[in-house]
Amino acid sequence: MYQMVVKFRSLSDLLHALPDEESCIAYLEWIVWKGKVVSPYDSQSQVYKCKGHNYKCKNTGKYFNARTNTMFYRSSVPLQKWFMAIWLFMAHRKGLSSVQLSKDIGVTQKTAWAMLHRIRKCFGEQNKELVLDGTVEIDETFIGGKNKNRHKDKKVKHSKGRSFKDKVPVFGMLQRGGNVVAKVVANTRAKTLRKEINKTIVEGSTVYSDEWNYGNLSRKYNHSYINHCYGVYGIGEVTTNSIEGFWSILKRGIIGVYHKVSKWHLQKYVDEFVFRYNQRLLPLQEQFRTAMECLNRRVTYNDLIYANEEA
Repeated sequence: MYQMVVKFRSLSDLLHALPDEESCIAYLEWIVWKGKVVSPYDSQSQVYKCKGHNYKCKNTGKYFNARTNTMFYRSSVPLQKWFMAIWLFMAHRKGLSSVQLSKDIGVTQKTAWAMLHRIRKCFGEQNKELVLDGTVEIDETFIGGKNKNRHKDKKVKHSKGRSFKDKVPVFGMLQRGGNVVAKVVANTRAKTLRKEINKTIVEGSTVYSDEWNYGNLSRKYNHSYINHCYGVYGIGEVTTNSIEGFWSILKRGIIGVYHKVSKWHLQKYVDEFVFRYNQRLLPLQEQFRTAMECLNRRVTYNDLIYANEEA
């Protein structure tokens, strides 16, 4: 019944098919279990059906439901509003602010903020696991304020170019015709960036970059670069235009929609735009379905407030 959700073409279609909490729970159960209930505590255990869409794991004696170990776990927000939030999140291609979401679904701004960050956190799992091959462009950018917008007493000296005294470096790798991976990094030293490259790009791939020092990439990759310092931005196939295009999308979203992003939460915003970019060719209903497939991560409010280096 709820497999028909992949044919949703609008938010009104979704609300018509999932009009109440009962139907939303049934749909969530299908997303999580695909028709066969599995205990999150012991996948081999027999499962007993209990009252109110709850289940019991025979081997552990623990109770669970479709929300357990997902972004919806212990959330007081009705599932229908969660589904609306995910749909609207994907529909707003340039980003969706917590203020706007709170108005759209009728929750407080604080609740909307937490919901959006839970969604971003789940999307971040894909950004960690992707592997790139073929022809890959690599580059780094810096997210932060501009001195020209600061009061003269708050200007930061020697902060132009690649300095990150007042900015946060982000390193990106983009497979031509494929996916992008982007990570907030501690610095732009060759050792730091090469670690991300070796983890993400398959050995033997063709790698294009600018003149920045990434170490001896030629040992593992077919590496070519262009020298931006001399005003050269492309020689035949050797360009970094695609990854620079992604940086433009990221920065326009941050500046135009979110305005200001804390460095502690920057990785989650980067994950958001990575997910959007990687789903860009899918119709909206398929993007929604893919987003729902990423929900298997429990995120508490404390996880969001007390952000660590992964936040």
